[in-house]
Amino acid sequence: MEMMGLLQLRHVTFAEAEEIIDVDGHGESEGNPDGRARVYVSPELDGWTLVIGPWCDPCDAERSDDVLRLCRDLSVRYGQAQAYYYGSQGDGSAWLVAQDGVVLRRYCETGEDEDAYLTLGEPLPLERVRREQLGLPAIWDEATEPDEAEDEWELAAFDLAPEIAAALGVSPFKLTADTRVQGAGIIALTPQAAEDPVESSCSAAQG
Repeated sequence: MEMMGLLQLRHVTFAEAEEIIDVDGHGESEGNPDGRARVYVSPELDGWTLVIGPWCDPCDAERSDDVLRLCRDLSVRYGQAQAYYYGSQGDGSAWLVAQDGVVLRRYCETGEDEDAYLTLGEPLPLERVRREQLGLPAIWDEATEPDEAEDEWELAAFDLAPEIAAALGVSPFKLTADTRVQGAGIIALTPQAAEDPVESSCSAAQG
């Protein structure tokens, strides 16, 4: 929390956190219309800590550089750090994977023209496997890929973030009664809260 500039506010249950994340994610929070003023910091889950909220979006035009820097810095300290975006209503996916201070991959597939400019690194193994399953080259050039292949890949990649998160660490969609939990979850204020005060969601770092 100190490295990310977060300030602890209060402990919350999973149920309370889910409601807050949903409100912030849909821009329905009074005094916090873009949802960036607070995040949910989970207990340790199978060795990982999840920080959830729009502030952690690796493909956000205003936050992408800061999220990349945070993941890189967190990976120096903890070994691995990742950030994800997933729009469950067909809004696309994005992932950023850093290890030991090096950004291995950043990729966004959200239907925006700017997505291609955010691409960094080589495709992850899961990306390559999924493309091969579709009969597409595992390595590709976005600038020269045929429109038909590009459309097919976009459709598949739109739902890929949760799968990559589960394969490389912990996905919040895959938590079960068998997930090892240590500590307590909290709602924390982000540095943006100082600019846009609220009364009171990504990235993940392995500890």
